[in-house]
Amino acid sequence: MRNADERRSESVNGAIIAGVDGSDQGMGAVVWAAREAERRKLPLHLVTAYTVPVFAASSLDAGYATVDDSVIREGAEAVLKQAITKASTYDVDLHARIETGDASGVLLELSAEAAMMVVGSRGKGGFVGRLLGSVSSALPAHAKCPTVVVPLCAASRLPDADVDVPNGHDNDGPDQSPVRPVVTVGVDGSEHARMASLEAAELATRRGLPLEVLCTLPPFTGSLAWVPAPLDREALHEDLLEQLEAGKQWLSSHFPDLEISLKLLDGPPVELLIEESRTVEILVLGTRGRGGFAGMLLGSTSQGVLHHAKGPVMIVPDKEDPRLADRDKFGPMVSDDFGG
Repeated sequence: MRNADERRSESVNGAIIAGVDGSDQGMGAVVWAAREAERRKLPLHLVTAYTVPVFAASSLDAGYATVDDSVIREGAEAVLKQAITKASTYDVDLHARIETGDASGVLLELSAEAAMMVVGSRGKGGFVGRLLGSVSSALPAHAKCPTVVVPLCAASRLPDADVDVPNGHDNDGPDQSPVRPVVTVGVDGSEHARMASLEAAELATRRGLPLEVLCTLPPFTGSLAWVPAPLDREALHEDLLEQLEAGKQWLSSHFPDLEISLKLLDGPPVELLIEESRTVEILVLGTRGRGGFAGMLLGSTSQGVLHHAKGPVMIVPDKEDPRLADRDKFGPMVSDDFGG
């Protein structure tokens, strides 16, 4: 560690931010973020937040008219100190800060300047626990920078994390599945998914790992249920493979040294994504799409994947990128009426 301090006004421009709440999940996020910051040679900011209880602040009892938040703040300081100790073992430019206010609001505001946000999938309620609890997927869906969510079972596999997954956690004990050294990105042909593909390719390049481009063909439902499945699904497979190959050539034009493979699976997207997250280095998704993958990330897929993933999941926000402009030069793209 080069330095660690608390500066509320300190800029987080271009830094990696880890949300801290004192839970095992949060500590796993700190370790994941520290390793990534060291790899990318970026500053690491540890952030914890707390709010003064509303019932105390609004009480008419004179004894509560002035709220003393020193006890709450001391707890936040203890949590932050523990995280600083853990992150200090990595060669990173380390900073720490305590904020007052809603946890998700604090992180969303900081995301406008940060290079990446990293949080645990569940916490103790005061910080990261709020993100996927009462405010659901606010951070992954609305952050201005990529957000990585690290579940407890994935944190337990990280060196130096010192966290354990108790048997029965989420009806699943510690995950002993071997992790393949590969970055996987879920795509559905949307521009949002293409943005996620670019971010995943950059991540894979930095880590010296191959990139796996994954697409699913969900079961027919609703008005499409009457379609002769064997014939139509075979045609859809051929069309999708052609489109995936065109997308692969596009990615290769921007990342010529990156090894890229394609994977097309049949079945429910959420289930397949969760299972895929069990055995890959990291799963990357966009914030929106056509319905098969990222298009549902503000709804049921967000809850399903982010709450039950077995490995780190990166959610990539939509943004302008000049590399998106030449995708159509490499072949067919998924048509507007395709989706789950």
